[in-house]
Amino acid sequence: MADIADRTQDFGANSWLVEEMYEQFRNDPSSVSDAWREFFSDYKSMLGNGSSNGTAASAPAAAPAPAPAAPAAATLAAPAAPSAPAPAPVASDVKPEPIRGAGAAIVSNMERSLTVPTATSFRNVPARLLEVNRKVINDYRVRHGLSKVSFTHIIAYAIVKAISESVPAMKNSYTVDADGKPQIVRNPHVNVGLAVDVDKGDGTRNLVVPVLRDADTLSFGQFLVAYDDLIRKVKSNKLTIADFQGANVSITNPGTIGTVQSVPRLMPGQGVIVGVGSIDYPAEFQGTDEANLNTLGISKVVTVTSTYDHRIIQGAESGLFLKRVHELLLGEHGFYDDAFRSLDIPYIAVKWSTDASPLNREESLMDKQMQVATLVRVHRVRGHLLADIDPLRWNAPELPKELDPATYGIT
Repeated sequence: MADIADRTQDFGANSWLVEEMYEQFRNDPSSVSDAWREFFSDYKSMLGNGSSNGTAASAPAAAPAPAPAAPAAATLAAPAAPSAPAPAPVASDVKPEPIRGAGAAIVSNMERSLTVPTATSFRNVPARLLEVNRKVINDYRVRHGLSKVSFTHIIAYAIVKAISESVPAMKNSYTVDADGKPQIVRNPHVNVGLAVDVDKGDGTRNLVVPVLRDADTLSFGQFLVAYDDLIRKVKSNKLTIADFQGANVSITNPGTIGTVQSVPRLMPGQGVIVGVGSIDYPAEFQGTDEANLNTLGISKVVTVTSTYDHRIIQGAESGLFLKRVHELLLGEHGFYDDAFRSLDIPYIAVKWSTDASPLNREESLMDKQMQVATLVRVHRVRGHLLADIDPLRWNAPELPKELDPATYGIT
């Protein structure tokens, strides 16, 4: 089978799960699928002999015979290597426990990640347009019995588009040849690792990173289907060997639990890992009445971070990548228009515009109320022009000018 040819390829952040499945296979081969049984038939555990404690099964080799004493030399002796750091003090009544199995694989992964010289760029992106267009999409999809689109779906697709259309260097990866000389791998496609938090049910959590391959070749609708299919595989424990391998870009979303921004670890073999923070008002405005925030035109924001391999990606490239993500999430380059079209949404995507409320609220309030009343009346009279009467989608959707809030100075 084709997967077996890639058995030596690194599993990246998923190696802990492979080790766990290998231990499961050793205890009961019938508990894993045929593909995994074939893979494990000659698999060598990254922990040594594959045992859950990672200790060697054979007796240690005999110590080498001492070398004969070297003649005295006039040169200075080489400086001694720095000693290993002393273990942290442990309370006498607390016994440290060995880290075994999947936990040991995670330790190995994190130590290997320290060998990658990284740098991180940050960018705050207004999230108001993202919220509004997602609501338009989901209102339509719910009415037609379809699944909802999450913020992560949209942001992840913007990340893929930014790499494929603007800064392809972000999908490159670093390696060395047989002589240890540095090389760069210019990957032809964006293979996205999607970090998924898994609750093991015993109070512990682990991270699974399935790979969505060739994401840059997909429309938003196709990306949505492929993304949801991977998540279903994670939840049903049906991921295949191929689903674990080949990521050159990773996305992690700690914002789902309220984290504002993060600097995640980058695994060897990948060019960048993108962190997506929570979508909320800046902390200094979180105690302000939301009506006042709307009057002031203050938007929620999302912080996007780019942690990249500095050996092959430069800071300017990372900055340009985040700039492109920013532009896409503000609707530039036809981002939302393309998304609406691929999802068969018969409406025009909402456009970004700056707030037009004058600072003198008293004088402007009456004029705005009149404009809102006019817009409501026009929708009552001409609202039928928005009806979906083109199921075959022969014509592109249009928004009549008289029904566009922008015509009345309303954002």
